[in-house]
Amino acid sequence: MVDSHTHLHLCEQPNAELVAAADAAGVTRILTVGIDGASCRAALAAAEDFPQVYAAIGRHPQAAKGFDEADLAELRALAAHERCVAIGETGLDYYRDTVPPSADQTRAFAAQIELARETDKPLVIHTRAAEEDTLDQLAAQAQGVSVVMHCFSMPARLEECVRRGYAISFAGNVTYKNAADLAEAARRVPEELLLVETDAPYLTPQPVRKERNQPAFVVHTAAFLAELRGVGVDELGAAVERNAARVFGWAYPTEGHSPWRGAPPSGAYPEGHTPDGGVPRRARAGRRAGRRAGR
Repeated sequence: MVDSHTHLHLCEQPNAELVAAADAAGVTRILTVGIDGASCRAALAAAEDFPQVYAAIGRHPQAAKGFDEADLAELRALAAHERCVAIGETGLDYYRDTVPPSADQTRAFAAQIELARETDKPLVIHTRAAEEDTLDQLAAQAQGVSVVMHCFSMPARLEECVRRGYAISFAGNVTYKNAADLAEAARRVPEELLLVETDAPYLTPQPVRKERNQPAFVVHTAAFLAELRGVGVDELGAAVERNAARVFGWAYPTEGHSPWRGAPPSGAYPEGHTPDGGVPRRARAGRRAGRRAGR
């Protein structure tokens, strides 16, 4: 199993404890995501310290106020690091009155779309209360860019995202009792587009919801999704690992590796949720590996 989106710098425990707990749970890869300059540097430091950790470099829409060429230059320099495998998270967020002006968010979003194209790295999308504008800007500017819809939260737009070939990543909120529409979307996502994440320290899965989230807890969300989709947890874990390796360009675990160590977590889906019963992203790993070898 992989955690395709987390924020180690925001978690309470030291990175070493978080990574060890994830490893014990069978989590083979962790993508820790920067939201501003300081957190991007922290993400790269964690990726340097732990071989199973990789970094995404970006400017969150809530941190986009006054975004300018100097900010873009900083992102470009950080994204050149060999442990950076994605750009973002970026996008649009209109949820609170205190968010930066939409013009600043749009400018920062556009710049990071182009940075993803320039670096040939996937683009990690955050959108909240801004679905229409986010999808419109992606349609206008992100042709040919690999897109990951982080913490997918727009079930009514699932078919559109699938038609575009976007990777769809589900966080712990898909396990909540009030998330039936989101769970139905998770059941219908084509296997080759499915990713799983924690977004830690936020959105703790239902079975451990009283605790602060961490990368190890991605196994609860994965077990919920496996039950929902009517497949074994090993099968779902292997599919997610393949998808993440293709999207982010990191090495796929050795053949025969099981994504679970011991039994999958019990009670992985909440009472009231009962399981019923696209277009692949282009592979980039080989091209990216060749480019890195030439550095």
